[in-house]
Amino acid sequence: MDTQSLQAFIAVADSQSFSLAGEQLHLTQPAVSKRIATLEVQTGAKLFDRINRRVSLTEAGRLLLPRAREILQLVDDSRRQLHNLSGQVEGSLTLATSHHVGLHRLPPVLKAYTQRYSGVDLDLRFLDSEQAYHGVVAGEIELAVVTLSPRPDPQVESVPVWIDQLRFVAAPDHPLAAETTLPLARLVDYPAVLPGPLTFTRDIVVGSFARASLNVEVALSTNYLETLKMMAGIGLGWSVLPESMIDDEIAVLPVDHPPIERRLGYLVHKERTLSNAGRAMIEELEAARSASAGNCDYG
Repeated sequence: MDTQSLQAFIAVADSQSFSLAGEQLHLTQPAVSKRIATLEVQTGAKLFDRINRRVSLTEAGRLLLPRAREILQLVDDSRRQLHNLSGQVEGSLTLATSHHVGLHRLPPVLKAYTQRYSGVDLDLRFLDSEQAYHGVVAGEIELAVVTLSPRPDPQVESVPVWIDQLRFVAAPDHPLAAETTLPLARLVDYPAVLPGPLTFTRDIVVGSFARASLNVEVALSTNYLETLKMMAGIGLGWSVLPESMIDDEIAVLPVDHPPIERRLGYLVHKERTLSNAGRAMIEELEAARSASAGNCDYG
């Protein structure tokens, strides 16, 4: 059972398409079909049904899929362990980050890293924190620097590097902006614009209201904080933003509630062997973590 056939099998299973799998693997569709056929001979089982141009896993395919991922991960881990023996910081590093962290927190870390380790081929992926999180869990991403989940998966090591204090904000001419003090319950009388319903930040914010037995009416959602700032700034609803994003275009609401905090940091799979490049990146992130703690940087 060769790794190339397993890679083709996983690509077809994930994309539900032989042609898309070929594009992903830089192969022709017949070459992908040949690898799947070879794997079916080796396993003695049909792995895919092809009905009305729709590709779906058979029962045997569903049984093989998680094992195929484990086999490839073991092979990758073995390669990394052998390469790590050289002590050289080189090769490739798949690093995922969210747009906000990538724009506002990560640049100094990346600059120091790339200047120090020019031999590393950095595969930088901008993803929603939740997508990056699942990529680490699935073994597709070596390291992610994102908003950390309030309920981390036990397979993942989550290390906070920075803390964002989120402030309640609205347009300067919003009715709530004229108040001198606001109980949390007052906000639910007005619509909010918040991150998407499946995001960690939305979970953290809505959870604060739920603990006070309050329900928030969310008028609009987006996963981009810069867009949230714009929507709140033109009066589409109140929102929450990190202190670092607040300027004269937005008003901070005087809500009588402790600041809502979210942790930003890095994720690695506990069972994954990190490459030397990955270990070096963590050293840079740990340096940023120490600097953040020393400067009391919670903005």
